[in-house]
Amino acid sequence: MRAVVQRVRHARVEVAGQTCGQCGHGLLILVCAMRGDTVAQADALAAKIHKMRIFRDDAGKMNLALKDTGGSALVVSQFTLAADTRSGNRPGFSGAAPPEEGERLYLHFADALRKSGVQVDTGRFGAEMEVHLLNDGPVTIWLDTEA
Repeated sequence: MRAVVQRVRHARVEVAGQTCGQCGHGLLILVCAMRGDTVAQADALAAKIHKMRIFRDDAGKMNLALKDTGGSALVVSQFTLAADTRSGNRPGFSGAAPPEEGERLYLHFADALRKSGVQVDTGRFGAEMEVHLLNDGPVTIWLDTEA
């Protein structure tokens, strides 16, 4: 699985002008299930993100994890993280999991993060979404379970 994790002051996702998910101080997590990904990879990615020390402590150093801050997360499906840009000018997305598998793993990832004690909202899988956020830092980290 692939993810882009952004530390945010707040974020929300809208579908057709209506907010369907939001978070306060915490993480906006864009997630893509790749062809062949497993539930174990979704669990590992959720555990990694939950423990990643990217929040400032009292000394201003990135020493705290989401679990330490009481922050929340907004998880948004983002199949374009599977983009293959090696040839031509139009990215290919054949590396992304098929939609039904992608949705299953995306929802499993969000549930795994919830089970770790994080308040999690989600976008709507497969929908045209508008994501609004205020970056904090900015801190943006790319993760791939295959890397």
